[in-house]
Amino acid sequence: MIETVNPKGLSPAKRMESILLFSRAQLRNEKNLTANLANLSAIIALYMEDLNWAGFYLMNEGELVLGPFQGKPACNRIAIGSGVCGTAVAEGKTQRVDDVLALDNHIACDAASRSELVVPIRQDGEILGVLDLDSPSLARFTDLEQSAMEELVRLLEETL
Repeated sequence: MIETVNPKGLSPAKRMESILLFSRAQLRNEKNLTANLANLSAIIALYMEDLNWAGFYLMNEGELVLGPFQGKPACNRIAIGSGVCGTAVAEGKTQRVDDVLALDNHIACDAASRSELVVPIRQDGEILGVLDLDSPSLARFTDLEQSAMEELVRLLEETL
């Protein structure tokens, strides 16, 4: 295990680099999905500012079911096509929403959430679940962060 650094004062690029470095180290010797998702959500919450939720939903019998996360209690189940997470699964691609309140199908697990980034996770070509990040700020997520979270998901997929 590598030692975490204090993320205060790091540039956004260094924060993303740290997330990926720390995630690689955590994933290197562990194949258990629950352990990996728990640690990845903790790493994201440690290094990314202005989040109110960071975690995972996993496919189970045709719907998304809450997995490991950091934040307030969340929705237990999300239908495919509903909200940002369900849309990510239905469309099979990353969703970055600057203002979730502008969506007709937004699911408000936490009324404080204003922007969201969701990245699908695949196993053998099928969607296994999603990485979900929420922020109380409008337009919180950047291209840099989206790219880093997509890379983090690729690292996770290599362990599946």
